[in-house]
Amino acid sequence: MTETASQIVTLAPEDSMRKLGSAGKPLFPCEVKIMKDNNQALPFEEGEICVKGPNVTKGYYFHPKANEESFVGDWFYTGDIGLMDEEGYLYILDRRSDLIISGGENIYPAEIENVLIQHPNIEDAGVVGMKNNRWGEVPVAYVKATNISEAEIKRWCADKLAPYKQPKQIVMTKDPLPRNATNKLLRRELKGRLEASKDED
Repeated sequence: MTETASQIVTLAPEDSMRKLGSAGKPLFPCEVKIMKDNNQALPFEEGEICVKGPNVTKGYYFHPKANEESFVGDWFYTGDIGLMDEEGYLYILDRRSDLIISGGENIYPAEIENVLIQHPNIEDAGVVGMKNNRWGEVPVAYVKATNISEAEIKRWCADKLAPYKQPKQIVMTKDPLPRNATNKLLRRELKGRLEASKDED
């Protein structure tokens, strides 16, 4: 993160197979904790990732509102959702702002995207939430693929995801999905496309 002068945790090579999917443990002298409902989470309990250390910024320049929202004492609330195991290894699940809440259930877009891109015909995928009168939100998937139908994509997801996590709509695209210079998916742009398409309807 920019706010942590780049790195706050790392996964040692000797742990790379034992802790698949983990971002690692805090670098000395940094600290990491998971907060849920204003309490520190238990191992394997999901919540917001909070960090502290001499490399963490003291605040945003001339942005008092952002500082108020992101800092509690010395702790910086990253806006990322994750968990820590019983050994203190961090697992990052998604951005808090990207979280989809459907019928009271938390849905992490990254989980659905990972399932989609495992299909050999799917080149890229991005998932965002769409407003729904019954469930609050439902997942919608933008998919760049060849030689595969929407029905086939839905069947693929049905075999690998719980019903409430399965995309309720598939948007096929020939264009690359929006990404920044570090190849990070820009879900807010996909959200904008979705909202624009609804306005046209």
